[in-house]
Amino acid sequence: MTERTRVVLAGAIGNVVEWYDFGLYGLLAPVLAGLFFPFEDRLAALVGAYGGFAVGFAMRPLGAVVLGRVGDRRGRKFVMVLSVILMGAATVGLGLLPTYAAIGIAAPLLLIAVRMFQGFSVGGEFVGSVTYLVETAPAERRGLAGSVANLGATVGMLLAAGAAALAEMKAGEFWRAPFLFGGVLAMAAFLLRRHLPEDPQDAHSGDKEREDRARRVGEGGSSETVRERWPAWRAVVEAPRTIALALVFTCGYGISNYLTMVFLPGFAHEFAHLGESAALQANTAAQGLALAVVPLAGWLSDRWVARRWVLAIAFFAQAALAWALFGGVLRLGVSGLWTAQLALAALLAAVMGTAPAMLSEQFPRAYRVSAHALVLNVGIGMAGGTAPMVAVALIRATGSAMAPAAYLAAACAASGMAAMLLKGGSGVS
Repeated sequence: MTERTRVVLAGAIGNVVEWYDFGLYGLLAPVLAGLFFPFEDRLAALVGAYGGFAVGFAMRPLGAVVLGRVGDRRGRKFVMVLSVILMGAATVGLGLLPTYAAIGIAAPLLLIAVRMFQGFSVGGEFVGSVTYLVETAPAERRGLAGSVANLGATVGMLLAAGAAALAEMKAGEFWRAPFLFGGVLAMAAFLLRRHLPEDPQDAHSGDKEREDRARRVGEGGSSETVRERWPAWRAVVEAPRTIALALVFTCGYGISNYLTMVFLPGFAHEFAHLGESAALQANTAAQGLALAVVPLAGWLSDRWVARRWVLAIAFFAQAALAWALFGGVLRLGVSGLWTAQLALAALLAAVMGTAPAMLSEQFPRAYRVSAHALVLNVGIGMAGGTAPMVAVALIRATGSAMAPAAYLAAACAASGMAAMLLKGGSGVS
């Protein structure tokens, strides 16, 4: 195995673990609702389960700031190894939790606590690996290199969809098995990542940091400034416009991701009254389609089409089609679900293949991990992580099952406009 192949695999496998963990919880939310939130009102139980999904994402910005700082100051490899250890521990812990029937109200409280730890642990995972992949790739292959991270994410979601479908077919305590398997994936990621080569610039970052601190002390400075201690704050101060645009972009990206690939199967089951197994089968097929589109989009953004155009077209297309596709699920049943799931997955995959390099290229190396992690985890983490819960709440508030379609359309339109205003990020004009 060549060194570059090992780098690519190590970068991708952590994303497999991350998205397997989070995707699994989202897809099994209807099952977990009955196990941990046994309310008489089914919609209330779903809101509780999706709330557990959201609270994990609420912790991601904190993890992004802390682990992003580690990645900028201790090196990309260090944070990649640390985050995968933390993720594996959280996923196994979730699979071992007692249910409401066993310990009562303590069960959902423990679930929320584990989700918070899980959210913190993945705060720097995706961005750490994306940054490592993009920085170590030739300039003309950054789009393809960045897409590898989301290729791993797609594999993780595909595994999650398959595991969730299997759990639906089994009875009793089998729901625990997919979460415990996440620990096996994390161990494999750790074994692969611990032997990664150091980026030469990372290898000297600690020496440079000590030299800079000594220079400041010699010049009369007694301590580091907040900006120097926390690269995320430096990004906010030095690049506020880019941070703001990237946040708008990632919010729509997150909402699209989790309404399309996590919420839609549950929507089809709860509101179109399709079988859970049929809904998860369509989702699994969509993940397989995304697996092919993600690297293709990254390659195209290196060779033929500027990244901003790939992203804008994909987002505007989702905004234009959202109402018709969600309506088709309600009117046409299984055929409508398959059409919606595959179409939205293909458009989302075009974003997934292009966005990693695009976002990484927006910021200088000194605070790249922190800035990228901040915008990604606030956007995808908080806006995306709350999207399924917000979608159910909108249905309850409006009395219309089509409310999530309007939510998706508005979010994607905003992201498309933000993509047009960000730097192009590739050699194609």
